[in-house]
Amino acid sequence: AATTTRATATTRGATRGGGTTRATTGGATGRRALIQRRRRGDGATASAGTVAQPDARDVEELYGQNGACAIAPKYSPAVVRERAMRGPGEAARTAARCGEIVFNATAFASGLLYDKLNETERVVSRSEQLRVQLAKLGPSFVKAGQVLANRPDIVRSDYMEELCKLQDDVPPFDNATAFDIIRSELGRPIDEVFSVISSDPIAAASLGQGYRATLRESGEEVAIKVQRPGIEPIIYRDLLLFRTLAWFINGYSVRALGCNAQLIVDEFGEKLLEELDYVQEGRNLSDFYDNFKDDPIVKIPKYYKEYSGSKILTMEWIDGVRCTDPQGIVDAGIDVEEFIKVGVVSGLRQLLEFGLFHGDPHPGNIFAMRDGRIAYVDFGNVAQLTQTNKEVLIDAVVHAVNEDYESMAGDFIRLGFFTPG
Repeated sequence: AATTTRATATTRGATRGGGTTRATTGGATGRRALIQRRRRGDGATASAGTVAQPDARDVEELYGQNGACAIAPKYSPAVVRERAMRGPGEAARTAARCGEIVFNATAFASGLLYDKLNETERVVSRSEQLRVQLAKLGPSFVKAGQVLANRPDIVRSDYMEELCKLQDDVPPFDNATAFDIIRSELGRPIDEVFSVISSDPIAAASLGQGYRATLRESGEEVAIKVQRPGIEPIIYRDLLLFRTLAWFINGYSVRALGCNAQLIVDEFGEKLLEELDYVQEGRNLSDFYDNFKDDPIVKIPKYYKEYSGSKILTMEWIDGVRCTDPQGIVDAGIDVEEFIKVGVVSGLRQLLEFGLFHGDPHPGNIFAMRDGRIAYVDFGNVAQLTQTNKEVLIDAVVHAVNEDYESMAGDFIRLGFFTPG
């Protein structure tokens, strides 16, 4: 309650965003209306519901005449369709990708059917098979697996445990390619910038992998995130196929889930494209650093813009225990209950005070530091609340604390979580 009161006083006096977003429907549309996706410093935001469709000139402006994309574009179904089918051979590659997905899905479904017919349940082998197949299919499917790993309402705990490995245990790409990307983005030899760099990645995720290094000039330890090569065309093809499948199951999804399946794909695709934009991620990181630089319980790594680019991002090295390793947290002597409180308070500050929050706080993106602080990494997926929605959210928290559930339901309607009636 004390935290809520403090946050109320702060947020009613200042705001980072402008305007008001009104949600009129529940489900995915309501969630999209609640937030404004942060864009490339131009103040533009995603609207609720439908997404504007660009014409050919819009697409040309996004990609240039040679088809090269300098930054990840704003999500649009039309852009996805055009990008997935652009260029000679793209249609054939999209068809081949569809065949690859169908083959893997059929193999997994056949295994489940075999288990059912033989009245056996090989949970461990099937969950592992699912994780391996998602990793093999690439970044879009790894991201989908990460989302499912945080959804106990739709995924069984035994499968969730296996899918959690996708959060920081994805097969890396080869080091030679990674070092070529770093060298190209820096525009000079690696050893001119870094006196030491790890020979192998210290972590690999869906969209990239990380290396530990030491800056030659200052001696500071840093982490370098390198984007996987050639993933953009794959992601666009996958999103096109996802939207096509969603079109076929829209009727079922509305009845079973209460929302349009294509809206779910659109929200997923929007987030995925945002995470490809390392330049914007650097801006997000800088904003979070400014917000929490005086906070004694939160650590945000420093952003090194001069050693970053469109395919690499360099930030301060975080020396802590990743939250995917709960036993490691205990072994480090960190008070788990106190750390959970720290996480709750930092999350409330993001939502209620700054209105700028981490959109992907899975355990792989959170570290427990040995001094008790919480550290966040990976700021590709960040969202911003409007001032009005911040205030409504604060009201909802107060009503929950006071057990005034009727008023809280009204707050949820105003936020777009529920529809009236």
